[in-house]
Amino acid sequence: MDPTSATKTGQVFDWLVLRRLLTYVQPYRGVFIGLIALTVATAVLGTVRPALIQRMVDVDITNNDWNGLNRSTLWLLGLLLVHTLVSYLQTYYGGWLGQYIVRDIRTDLFRHLLSLKLSFFDRTPIGVLVTRNISDVETLADVFSEGLAAMVGDLLQIVFLMIFMFWTNWQLALISLSVIPLLLFSTYVFKEKVKGSFQEVRNAVAKLNSFVQEHLTGMNVVQIFNNEDREYRKFKAINQEHTKANIKSVLYYSIYFPVAEVLGAIGVGLLVWYAAQGQIEGSITKGALIAFIMYNALFFRPIRQIADRFNTLQLGLVSTERLLKLLDSKDLISTSGTRTVPQLQGEVEFDHVWFAYNQQDIEASQQDSEASQPATEVPAPEWVLKDISFHVKPGQTVAFVGATGAGKTSIINLLSRFYDIQKGSIKVDGADLREYDLSQLRRQIGVVLQDVFLFAGSIRANITLGNPDISDAKIWEAAALVGAQRFIERLPGGLDYPVMERGATLSVGQRQLISFVRALVYAPSVIVLDEATSSVDSETEEMIQGAIDKLMEGRTALVIAHRLSTIQKADRIIVLDRGEIKETGTHDELLRLGGYYAQLYRMQYKGSENQGNEQLAVNKEQLPLGDG
Repeated sequence: MDPTSATKTGQVFDWLVLRRLLTYVQPYRGVFIGLIALTVATAVLGTVRPALIQRMVDVDITNNDWNGLNRSTLWLLGLLLVHTLVSYLQTYYGGWLGQYIVRDIRTDLFRHLLSLKLSFFDRTPIGVLVTRNISDVETLADVFSEGLAAMVGDLLQIVFLMIFMFWTNWQLALISLSVIPLLLFSTYVFKEKVKGSFQEVRNAVAKLNSFVQEHLTGMNVVQIFNNEDREYRKFKAINQEHTKANIKSVLYYSIYFPVAEVLGAIGVGLLVWYAAQGQIEGSITKGALIAFIMYNALFFRPIRQIADRFNTLQLGLVSTERLLKLLDSKDLISTSGTRTVPQLQGEVEFDHVWFAYNQQDIEASQQDSEASQPATEVPAPEWVLKDISFHVKPGQTVAFVGATGAGKTSIINLLSRFYDIQKGSIKVDGADLREYDLSQLRRQIGVVLQDVFLFAGSIRANITLGNPDISDAKIWEAAALVGAQRFIERLPGGLDYPVMERGATLSVGQRQLISFVRALVYAPSVIVLDEATSSVDSETEEMIQGAIDKLMEGRTALVIAHRLSTIQKADRIIVLDRGEIKETGTHDELLRLGGYYAQLYRMQYKGSENQGNEQLAVNKEQLPLGDG
């Protein structure tokens, strides 16, 4: 279950959430106060019209006062024009306020998402976050355009109408309101039913978004394994759940509004029946009857709408609560370090480092249960790195090899502080990693990953990532160094060539070369290469290997590779297995040692070294094959 989806479904109204939401109104309080004034004006103007028509009938028409009738007609037309203008301004500024508040909340939410640790995204479906940032935020616009202000207007109109009705004729007012208890009861039932169905719709939307986003991203896997039919059936099931939730709300609407119409018609019927007797006796005027028929219509309309308004407001508050849970998430990257990093020397030291990915969830569960809930048994952390210690001098190249899951990629993730360790320390240039200003630290570390991610945009935008300080000349210089200049020049538009989402229009090797250029243009002090040449062919690898050597000159380099040809010149090679260091030394030293590294080397090069049919008695579980 996604950690941002929990809501207080049993609570009728959460004033704390509403107060938090209203804090976003502060920058626009002038518009908000004006909107309230327009709402009050709309309510007053709506109730004056029946009283004016009553006067036209009972005074002007009865007394054959045509001049008075003309004046009253002009007053009525003026009233309608003013009412139309005020209603327009109320609708416009209600929508305006809602859109600007949505903009501010969405901006705050995305800024907050950028500050969260990667562990949060590891356990939260991307589709759910998309729903929070798009659909849930959009729901808030209705709170101000159709929910809060409109509901206040409806309530004010009901109050003013009741005052006018009792002031005009209290007997007719009581007759008109005699069906109100039934209408209020049906409105309450409708509100509760629709609230539940709308919450089901929101959950179904989040599930639908998650499924679609995940499967569009992994469409190649779906098609490779001929899984289209099964995934289609899964989608139909989720889509059917979404449809059922919507149909349920449609059912409640289709029942409630006809019932409200019938009750309103019964109220009019009772009103006419009673007023007809008074008309015969002379105690009730024709104008009063006409006015009360209008009052009845005006009175029942906001009552019918107020349940819908309340659900709109409540749905907005449910969405707000979800968003606030996300905004209040404490899984933030610690940026308390203040040490500036003008230029790193590149000394790296891991000192008895222990690390587990699931430790983040354990800490979160402890925080949730510490107040009122009884203590629960916390699962032991699944250590990915166990007591890792090594020292890299400035300018040295250290390579890591090992089986999948050995912990190689975790080491470079920790160096860039994508995750924080639980035990031990990581030092750069003699200072703890957490003491550095995070943005400056990462600016000094160039990372080239195996799975290259490119954004939709131009080649230039993917290299500079929007940094205006990186000139085209610097881009071309870096591109020439890694051998990417030739293929970029052949693309239509060169640096302006449009890259599709995830770089779909480029080959794997081309995407990898662009990632090299991207790392080079930032002139980092430390280079991290995570299987950086695993996705290119031998010819391309040979072409860029010289550029990699130049890139590493004078810089500290941490290299992960399963092609041992790329790390034979490394100053030190560290062999990992199941989160522990098993061997360390140079290429020649490890070969002479005859352990894990030597076994892997013989397996990769037995053909080229003319070992013929020599059988290697190797335990497959110990062989460090693959990439981790």
